[in-house]
Amino acid sequence: MIPILIFCIISFFVFRTGFNRFSRIYKNIQLGKAEDLSGSVGLRWKNMLLFALGQKKMFERPIVGIFHFFIYAAFLLTQIELLEIIFDGISGKHRIFANSLKPFYGILLNVIEILSLLAFIATLIFLYRRNIAKILRFQNPELKGWPSLDANLILLGEILLIIGIFTMNSADGQLQILDPLHYPDTGKLFISNFITVNLSELPKDLLVFLERSGWWLHLMVIYFFIIYLPYSKHLHIFLAFPNSYFSDLTPRGQMSNIPEIENEVKIMMGLQGKTIENPSESFGAKDIHQLSWKTLLEAYSCTECGRCTSACPANITGKKLSPRKIVMDIRDRLEEVGKEIESNKSFNIQEDSRSLFDRISKEEIYACTSCNACVEACPVLINPLKPILELRRYDILMNSSGPSEWLPMFNSLENNQAVWTMSEPREAWIDKK
Repeated sequence: MIPILIFCIISFFVFRTGFNRFSRIYKNIQLGKAEDLSGSVGLRWKNMLLFALGQKKMFERPIVGIFHFFIYAAFLLTQIELLEIIFDGISGKHRIFANSLKPFYGILLNVIEILSLLAFIATLIFLYRRNIAKILRFQNPELKGWPSLDANLILLGEILLIIGIFTMNSADGQLQILDPLHYPDTGKLFISNFITVNLSELPKDLLVFLERSGWWLHLMVIYFFIIYLPYSKHLHIFLAFPNSYFSDLTPRGQMSNIPEIENEVKIMMGLQGKTIENPSESFGAKDIHQLSWKTLLEAYSCTECGRCTSACPANITGKKLSPRKIVMDIRDRLEEVGKEIESNKSFNIQEDSRSLFDRISKEEIYACTSCNACVEACPVLINPLKPILELRRYDILMNSSGPSEWLPMFNSLENNQAVWTMSEPREAWIDKK
């Protein structure tokens, strides 16, 4: 009875803590501006299945994609075993589904073990790539400190999870021989049986201790993930699904116009304008509340893999811009604002002296060539270009700022409706023979 009580208390604490943290993330995302992304339901489901579940873009780098899939698939399938562990913990029974799901139960355990072994190998390779091989895109300044530690903690947690699975299954296999009434037959487990053979000489009490230790280790690592993931980049395990579903479906290179300015230009050119109700008094984005909720969702969905930065021509040529850093900065600012709101209910972000410009420099946003390479590279369909354009718009339209090299272009657009200094003769070359 006492183990059941301890299990229930721990479970209640973990799920309550996890729920509270996920609720705060949801509230933080709602700080963004409204954006209607409700159309094209069929295409959105297709994107979610291909890019979030199927990890299509990960396989553009096949070897890394395969190893990542091993970890991803193993993590998902072990949650099925977690359900049984939870039911066992509440009921005080052992392998509560074993008898009712035969022979499928043994097949499932074998699949979990095979994927777990492959995930163990993949995890060691990823630790090697990050800490010994030092892959270039993992060495950028924005990954120093906590982001690097975060990635390693999750990989080490994955190793502990796999150790827990094999310890529990191998000891359980020997206990099925010694005490078949209490330990239901799971069938032959091809990987655990190699370990079970070496446990045949151990006393039953020690086997029970090993089995329970593996059981609790498996459970505690999963519970650790539930509490930890909302603070980690590995939150993308969950948010990749809604993020890919609500991804931008407009053609690459098509940028949205500011309605108020577009209307003024139409009127100036003698075209039919329209009356805009409640026109905006501010253009672009200075802080997170002026970005759309989808951009804020993307900030939490970022995997920090660096594929966007490694594909960015500005970054490749030595410019300061890193699309990954832009997204990480938005998330960090969002967390900062969220904590302020949680601790001070009367906090008004519009009166806050801090903004995204305290984290993202003008040198970064003006280095962007708007080529969409970062958008194409992202495995979970994040669009780093969108917030960059919004920050530019604010700086130019609200601060009357911008690179000095751009001023002639702005003047020509205003005076000649073209980027050239002289509008009429610009097509004269056509008549030249």
